[in-house]
Amino acid sequence: MALRSPPKSKAIQKPVSTFQKLLKNPQVPFALALLFADAILVGLIIAYVPYTKIDWDAYMSQVTGFLEGERDYGNLKGDTGPLVYPAGFLYIYSALQHVTRGQVYPAQILFGLLYIVNLAIVLSIYVKTSVVPWWALSLLALSKRVHSIFVLRLFNDCFATTFLHAALFFLLKQKWHLGLIIFSAAVSVKMNVLLYAPALLILMLQAMDVFGVISALAGAALVQILLGLPFLLTHPVAYLSKAFNLGRVFIHFWSVNFKFVPEPTFISREFAVALLVAHLGLLTVFAHYRWCRHEGGLPSLLRLKIAELSSFSMTSFYCTSSTTKLLRTEYIATTMFVGNFIGIVCARSLHYQFYSWYFYSLPYLLWKTPFPTLLRLTLFVVVELCWNVYPSNVYSSLLLLVVHLVVLGGLWTASPGNPYADDPNSRLTTKKKQP
Repeated sequence: MALRSPPKSKAIQKPVSTFQKLLKNPQVPFALALLFADAILVGLIIAYVPYTKIDWDAYMSQVTGFLEGERDYGNLKGDTGPLVYPAGFLYIYSALQHVTRGQVYPAQILFGLLYIVNLAIVLSIYVKTSVVPWWALSLLALSKRVHSIFVLRLFNDCFATTFLHAALFFLLKQKWHLGLIIFSAAVSVKMNVLLYAPALLILMLQAMDVFGVISALAGAALVQILLGLPFLLTHPVAYLSKAFNLGRVFIHFWSVNFKFVPEPTFISREFAVALLVAHLGLLTVFAHYRWCRHEGGLPSLLRLKIAELSSFSMTSFYCTSSTTKLLRTEYIATTMFVGNFIGIVCARSLHYQFYSWYFYSLPYLLWKTPFPTLLRLTLFVVVELCWNVYPSNVYSSLLLLVVHLVVLGGLWTASPGNPYADDPNSRLTTKKKQP
């Protein structure tokens, strides 16, 4: 009788160490190293580069009037003009005045910390979406203009941008109600955040039923009401007309994007209307052919929600739990960034601090285009150079607009993909959801 050979023992799989995991995905260690290196750079900038006086004194004057009891927005003024930001701005800069006693240097340190916090949030978004290669994360720390905006100018755009990125971080985790609350807080600092609103609404309609959308919007509205309550109870018209003024005409000299347009045309109502039509038209086209393509277009999505709304009642609102669909993190980030970028392209005037509105999305957007890497890097460098021309001129502003349009064209030609992570027809649903 033949002897049986002993069974082969199964190979024992050694547990994968954290170091090995990091080697396979270098984005995380590179992001941490980049954060540390940029923190050192920010410290050096604060220590050795002179502060540029622009709006800080005006902010402090406006805050002082508020702290002294003034609640009429028409009477809150600084040396650069009247207050034109919502109430969240006042609360933040009141706290800054209390901590810094109005002094610039300690405020620069706080803004340096804010810069690092914002960069950390942005890096986490990039790592979670995995659209940009690990080495390209360094682009997020290479902007001379953005460093200046944060630690040498102390603009309120810095807080609005940080809150926006924090909101997006939670939206990627499908935390829609919390994300909307933080988004509303960002709007309370500066109204430019509303450029993200159309894309965000599309995402909400895709991710939630009508009950979820209504409750999330109600939470965002409640934030605005609570923050503006001291002014809404006393001088509501002045507050709403000043803090949410959509008809402001900016000074032609400071325009970075439309300096090539003659000043009479630049300040004309016809030019503003044309840009608004272009903005709404581009949003509609992207929403119909790109963002809502899976649903059969924008009208199909709206008909679905109208049907849900027709059966809406307060009883069902309180008794029915909201249902949600899982959206892919890459789709959420792409839709938000593209929606904002469309607003940037059609903005009547971009001042230098407005670069922070979209700089942190620029590498992401470039890598969503089908362009070769060399062209992506070239476009990034050209945008940065245009924003560092001071004062802007006909050629720099025209070049910036051309580059913006090239990037927008690349985004249009990119495949929209399937928005739903739990769709069995999606090629990406086999990928394990990130925690």
